[in-house]
Amino acid sequence: MSSVPEDPSAFVAPSREQLPAASAMAVGPPARLLALSDGIYAIAMTLLVLDLSLPEGLDPAEFRRELHAMIPQFLAYGLSFTLLVGFWQDQRRIHLLVRQADEGFIRLTALGLGAVALVPFPTSMLSDYTDEPVAVALYSAVIAAIDLIHLAQFTLLCRRPRLRTRAVPRRLLWGFSAELGSTILVFGTAAVIALFDPAAAMYSWLALVPLKIAVGRASRGRPLRPANGD
Repeated sequence: MSSVPEDPSAFVAPSREQLPAASAMAVGPPARLLALSDGIYAIAMTLLVLDLSLPEGLDPAEFRRELHAMIPQFLAYGLSFTLLVGFWQDQRRIHLLVRQADEGFIRLTALGLGAVALVPFPTSMLSDYTDEPVAVALYSAVIAAIDLIHLAQFTLLCRRPRLRTRAVPRRLLWGFSAELGSTILVFGTAAVIALFDPAAAMYSWLALVPLKIAVGRASRGRPLRPANGD
């Protein structure tokens, strides 16, 4: 006897209204997403060093001259590597809160990883064209965009408790958001300043250091209480 149902309606796909919104569907644990993130960060960090090379066959005088000329490249490499390490740490802190990833979280993660993979390109531009407004503006914009996406991921987790492993304390909610926001503010502002004065824009990056210190001290002084809704 055939096991195929005789009712043709059994083969009719559910209507669009009957399906849950894609962004609200839990896809699964974030282990593979975290592995993908680690891999892309490792590749981006490795690609940064490819611009650091010297021509062969240099005499001592030429060697010293070429090495001195590479100082902007070493500085750009050091800055980008440091920032990528910080972004990687932020990404892992976010993923530690994830119990189930949904389509919205996956899309934001993919968008952020796309920006991370782009970092070696504006880093190379910055090291070669530090006096070009577009080079400094693009670098600043990419850095600001990465933490903006991280902030969007964190906000999504805070608003969807079913995706989280635990409640988010107010100290973490405020402190982590402010920490991400400080990078967005400094580098987002620098992207605009760079269009008029690239040197001033690069000096403005230094404001991130005292700002991060101030945010860290302020967040440590806040009480550990769950956010509303948890």
